[in-house]
Amino acid sequence: MANILSLGEKIPIIHETCWLANNATIIGDVHIEQDCTVWFSSVIRGDVCSIRIGSMSNIQDGVIIHGTYQRSNTNIGSRVSIGHGAVIHGCTIEDEVLIGMKAVIMDHALIESNVILGAGSVVLEKMHLESGFIYAGVPARKIKPVTEEQIQFHIKRTAEAYLKYASWYEG
Repeated sequence: MANILSLGEKIPIIHETCWLANNATIIGDVHIEQDCTVWFSSVIRGDVCSIRIGSMSNIQDGVIIHGTYQRSNTNIGSRVSIGHGAVIHGCTIEDEVLIGMKAVIMDHALIESNVILGAGSVVLEKMHLESGFIYAGVPARKIKPVTEEQIQFHIKRTAEAYLKYASWYEG
């Protein structure tokens, strides 16, 4: 069973259709909408800020989600896939985004919908990633437009696939 902790009056609210790995940790002011998956060794720590995660998003193994006290909340849209080992900190990620493995996104960054962020990329504080592009690098920079095929295969298919993967662990 996942480690779900209240902190004072801050109580995680997790929709009943979500799948949580047995060693995922979710603390405090966290709201997770329906059909999300939170994978092994992930930490979603809403102790100093609020964290909101939209429906059908997947938080893959080893992801850390946090924010900065009295400065930056974290908002993640629907159908967002956050790759293994990523750090998501005090930012906004809109719907239908793919965040590559080991990427780092800092406070007050905005990632618009239909963005693919390459593995290992760093999105600096207050950066704005425009919808419809692939970004990569340290710091992240615009590489090229996202094709419709990439939106379908990498963004939408990944969100759907993680629901299927979670079903393998039930029962």
